[in-house]
Amino acid sequence: MKARLAKIRRHTLETQISLRLNLDGRGKSAVKTGIPFLDHMLTLFAKHATVDLYLRCNGDLDVDAHHTVEDCGIALGQAVAVALGDKRGIRRYGHGFHPKNPFTGEAFVPMDECLARCVIDFSGRPFLVWRGLNQFSQKKITDAEKNQDISSVFRFGLAREFFQSFANEARCNLHLELLYGDEPHHIVEALFKAFARAVDAARRYDTRIAGLLPSTKGKL
Repeated sequence: MKARLAKIRRHTLETQISLRLNLDGRGKSAVKTGIPFLDHMLTLFAKHATVDLYLRCNGDLDVDAHHTVEDCGIALGQAVAVALGDKRGIRRYGHGFHPKNPFTGEAFVPMDECLARCVIDFSGRPFLVWRGLNQFSQKKITDAEKNQDISSVFRFGLAREFFQSFANEARCNLHLELLYGDEPHHIVEALFKAFARAVDAARRYDTRIAGLLPSTKGKL
């Protein structure tokens, strides 16, 4: 099987990003974005998606974290799209973990008091569903009040910016949902872990359709 690799360099007036991705890796990562919480989320994404990820980003954190988070989502989405290639033989659809109830097909990821769900389809059509999460948009997961370091600020709403950017560039349907929960850190971590497991499932080869596209249209 041909290695599914991607290298992305994205340089703008706001961010400079270098990214390498091995879609068939072992969960290794080296991530440095200047935002510790984002580093943590991307590191656990690599671990639970079982991909190898190298990412360096120098962004305008003196302005705020928005450009860095958004552009990292763009770069990761572009990398996944490149690594997937023509998508022949992939399962295409993925969800967080194996279904708790195989008759409903529901897939959930717990994180302490919260329960989150992610479903993904590498359909070629970008769309993000962000359900049950908007009430947390202005919550701060990390705060700069004590040390005045703006790079330590991560608003909950930035997670949506990341996933929207990823969906746009990977050209996938990405459905993220909170069933219940109230701690913003736990909720975002559950979302990233569910996202990772969904990517892991959807990118896998299905030997039954080796060389074929999982689409009746003949194109993804």
